[in-house]
Amino acid sequence: MSVILVTGAAGRIGRYLRAGLPGLGFELRLLDRVPIAGHPEAIVADVRDGDALRAACAGVDAVVHLAGAVRPDDPFDEVLSSNVEGAYQMFEAARHAGVERVVFASSNHANGFAPLSAAGAPVSGDRPDSYYGVSKIFGEALGRLYADRYEMRVACLRIGSCFDTPSAPRMLGSWLSPGDAVRLVAACLSSPDLGYAVVYGISRNTRRWWDLGPAEALGYAPQDDAEAYAPEVLAPFGGQDPTTPDDPQGGGAAWRARDAVAR
Repeated sequence: MSVILVTGAAGRIGRYLRAGLPGLGFELRLLDRVPIAGHPEAIVADVRDGDALRAACAGVDAVVHLAGAVRPDDPFDEVLSSNVEGAYQMFEAARHAGVERVVFASSNHANGFAPLSAAGAPVSGDRPDSYYGVSKIFGEALGRLYADRYEMRVACLRIGSCFDTPSAPRMLGSWLSPGDAVRLVAACLSSPDLGYAVVYGISRNTRRWWDLGPAEALGYAPQDDAEAYAPEVLAPFGGQDPTTPDDPQGGGAAWRARDAVAR
């Protein structure tokens, strides 16, 4: 049984992984700034604390790094501290502990200003829609460095909209179901073919914009489709999908930024 450290384990995606990964044969060690009751290996610590991270990484086979600022409108100081410094401390702790594999929670906001018409496999020329998006590109680049310099296996997941159900038209393309989030992370933790990869984290949505191929190459087999929720999601819009090819991939975060520039 592999021992996996999950940072940010008290968050929404952390809860999904806590519920699903043990049944797939993974033993979890949890880390968050807030206590997690009822788990024998729950650590209260901040990802900016290098000493605490090194202790948490001792004896684990892989790290799933979810911790950090999570909102596109988080201020720069918080993003710098939690996402940039925190990602560095996490990769360094994993390296010092001899951890072979890291799954890094990136975000579609790394390319949020790009239009839906340009969606596809990750390519150069990303257009982040926020300081948060910039920090995710930093984390991906950091993972590339550790993969090349230290031969660490690193998967960067550009997560779409990971919620219980899709609740807006955009999510009919970007939804990642809780079950598929578990399946995606499990594939990245298990794949013998992982070296370094940036993949989009979405379910097998009929209206998806992003390419599932890179994730499927690692063994990801999504089972859910946001289309099952389309009638109720589109009901307020007369049953029609209001998204257009010119809409930004980052959705509201990119629109808010554009509005601010216009003002």
